[in-house]
Amino acid sequence: MANTSEENSGNLKKQLAKLFEASLRETVPSKHDVEPLVAACTAKFGDYQCNNAMSLWSKIKGKNTDFKGPPAVGQAIMKNLPPSEMIESCSVAGPGFVNVVLSKTWLAEKIQNMLVDGIDTWAPKFSIKRAVVDFSSPNIAKEMHVGHLRSTIIGDTLARMLEFSKVDVLRRNHVGDWGTQFGMLIEFLFEKFPNFEDVNERAIGDLQAFYKASKQRFDTDSAFKERAQKAVVCLQGGEPKYRQAWAQICDISRKEFDKVYQRLGVHLEEKGESFYNPFIPGLIEGLSNKGLVQESEGARVIFIEGINIPLIVVKSDGGYNYASTDLAALWYRLNEDKAEWIIYVTDVGQQQHFDMVFKAAKRAGWLPAGDCMFPKASHVGFGLVLGDDGKRFRTRATEVVRLVDLLDEAKTRSKAALVERGKAEEWTEEELEQTAEAIGYGAIKYADLKNNRLTNYTFNYDQMLNDKGNTAVYLLYAHARICSIIRKSGKDIEELKKTGVLVLAHPDERALGLHLLQFAETVEEACTNLLPNVLCEYLYNLSEYFTKFYSNCQVVGSAEETSRLLLCEATAVVMRKCFFLLGIVPVYKI
Repeated sequence: MANTSEENSGNLKKQLAKLFEASLRETVPSKHDVEPLVAACTAKFGDYQCNNAMSLWSKIKGKNTDFKGPPAVGQAIMKNLPPSEMIESCSVAGPGFVNVVLSKTWLAEKIQNMLVDGIDTWAPKFSIKRAVVDFSSPNIAKEMHVGHLRSTIIGDTLARMLEFSKVDVLRRNHVGDWGTQFGMLIEFLFEKFPNFEDVNERAIGDLQAFYKASKQRFDTDSAFKERAQKAVVCLQGGEPKYRQAWAQICDISRKEFDKVYQRLGVHLEEKGESFYNPFIPGLIEGLSNKGLVQESEGARVIFIEGINIPLIVVKSDGGYNYASTDLAALWYRLNEDKAEWIIYVTDVGQQQHFDMVFKAAKRAGWLPAGDCMFPKASHVGFGLVLGDDGKRFRTRATEVVRLVDLLDEAKTRSKAALVERGKAEEWTEEELEQTAEAIGYGAIKYADLKNNRLTNYTFNYDQMLNDKGNTAVYLLYAHARICSIIRKSGKDIEELKKTGVLVLAHPDERALGLHLLQFAETVEEACTNLLPNVLCEYLYNLSEYFTKFYSNCQVVGSAEETSRLLLCEATAVVMRKCFFLLGIVPVYKI
């Protein structure tokens, strides 16, 4: 997916791969399609390793080759490397692994360039121009729950990483704003408020309670049920009174959702199920003409190879369902939005549904058959949020917790901890509020994102808000400490960027510098594999490398002060970009 142009100036792995590509062409001219296998090293032999020798040997063995085995192939790959300022030394280990030690002068120069030119020069470059990220997607008239929280947080981070990589991202909120439930809601609204035009969110009060009360009427009163079913027909037929009532219910719900998005600092563009509805009939007809849609037990379905249940696109009563809407949305995103990558962020329980939709799209010729080609569609699944009891996270016996309350509680606890540390006396009320928000909301986001998204995770305020270990609080404090070191030096860091020289002489300086330069390839990996936890792990390791450097290398008042302040600033810049990509607001003082 990534573009291998010259522009990848921040990406160490890419630049090394280019050098090894030239060497491989020289080493085995008969094999043109050999991809360089370059990986960061964990052993003490080097910083990176090229692992092509063994696989190359298996291809050329016994075919008029002068090589005597993988180590000899490794030696030749090393010998044929073009000269480069970035490489200090190379060695061959074991069965032909080529280990590379990077030049610390070159590393220092690249970090200094970033400080002058900005961190955007380290952004990955992808071959695609536009992507859709479909995330959050709550249901109208229902409360957002922790599942929506996960989708919102993960989707926002994926969108941010793609946007940082210069991809035009359409952030889509595919809200559930259409369907049979609106009949009962509209009918209940008419009954409760004869002058429904004047109704606002204060009159309706708790939408969740309103939904439950209308559902109870629907289940117990057959006359009401009949009126509700007629209301669906009137709404779908476009009758003004019904459309207006529907729009009002949607609007009240939207205001509730916005309270959550505002707190999380998340921006979305709503295109709900109702938006795609008009496209469904023509779409079904087109798929039928291609011979994809078949009759089965009164319904119209698409059979998917390897899956024993069909994808129902028209129900036996003639109505449409999720599959019809999702196919219409996918078609629209490919043909109208002109998106090359369409990413759906929902819980893992919907994996099979999306797998079937994508396979149907491939059968229809909308998507290429291979999974590595563009345009493509990807399902980003995530696990459950659990309570301390190991069960699905709820408050009270059956009620799902309100997200607004959940976020406010984190902020309240965060503020209490700051007050306890005497910050109410030191800071203005505004500073206290902003810091409590940054830490509280950041703690919830990071606790979610640091786990592999496919796993379940336990929601625990005490763990999230702990200032030790792999938490947002620890990382935000680490960033604030770096800012404090720079402030205390009394030096103008902007001036130092222009006049100072960065040197990575001490082993801990070099280790920190190398890790900083691995930022670009980390973001690319997190993006390509749709795994935000990769970036979280990088960020936590960055703070650990910094701690080791700061423990062993005096900064302020040392002979190397200028160089080390520049290294502090580079660390802070990269940390801030990591926070931004994770949707976390940095803290500058503690």
